[in-house]
Amino acid sequence: MTEQNKNILPWNDYSSYIKSIFGVRVQKISVDAGFTCPNRDGSKGHGACIYCTNESFSPFYCNSEISVTEQLQKGIDFFSPKYKTQKYLAYFQSYTNTYGSVDTLKKTYAEALNTQGVEGLVIATRPDCINAEILEMIKEISANKYLSIEFGAESTIDRTLDFINRGHNWQQTIDAVNLTNSFGINCGLHFIIGLPGETEEDFYTHAGRISKLPVKTLKIHQMQVLKGTRLEEIYSNKPELIFDLNLENYIRVIINFLELLNPGIIVERFTSESPKNLIIYPDWKGKKNFEISHIVANKMSEAGSYQGKKYSCNKYQAIHIQP
Repeated sequence: MTEQNKNILPWNDYSSYIKSIFGVRVQKISVDAGFTCPNRDGSKGHGACIYCTNESFSPFYCNSEISVTEQLQKGIDFFSPKYKTQKYLAYFQSYTNTYGSVDTLKKTYAEALNTQGVEGLVIATRPDCINAEILEMIKEISANKYLSIEFGAESTIDRTLDFINRGHNWQQTIDAVNLTNSFGINCGLHFIIGLPGETEEDFYTHAGRISKLPVKTLKIHQMQVLKGTRLEEIYSNKPELIFDLNLENYIRVIINFLELLNPGIIVERFTSESPKNLIIYPDWKGKKNFEISHIVANKMSEAGSYQGKKYSCNKYQAIHIQP
């Protein structure tokens, strides 16, 4: 990519979007507020999702044994020397961050918003753990602040959601997105490419179904088989269930996915990083998110590809894409 066009990406990128709001760089500071999940504590199930281990994405300052304020301050102290000008969002990332009483949630979010330098909230949760009362409270205490709620949808296919022990179905995701949108709150979705049993055509079906919803942002990333998860056992015993996630193949799928995606949806990421010592599959030799993004951008630019190139605003039609 040339110097002239290196900042112009062929997808609707999150960095540009968030900078257009704040005018400067914005850093999310992850927070672990000590919540759990309904498929961990028995209300929906036990054992969590088959791929889940929070060790894979929790930074050092994200620790529920210290207060929300302390976690945020540690994060700000870590990032502030790196950039002269930036603002911060409190990112409630670990587990299900609307899974609690309204009073508890209100106190937790208010503590974050009262931390100096924090300009808003990003709340990660499940689509079956949201309701009008919670949304009304969040909107009220976040007045004049940035606010986004991210739902871990992971798949649009119910048989997959059952298999991975997710504990909710696709219709619940649709309902949660529509309800959140009705409150005028930014809504994001999280999806995993390569879940056991899913085919390439399934991934493109996801793109079409997501495109029909009033979604502001989207995070997609590769499925990762991590040590100590139930997915590790499945990968060992039934490797035929796992899609070919070598890097070249994954990049090809991501480009096709982006071409089918509603161009109005802001793409926050399409890869994820976990500690090397936990990763069993796929092994991408330690490539970072920004490196893979550069490869995707170059390949799309060379091919004249861009987000939404094959998007139909009327309804999704399965488009067979040559491998």
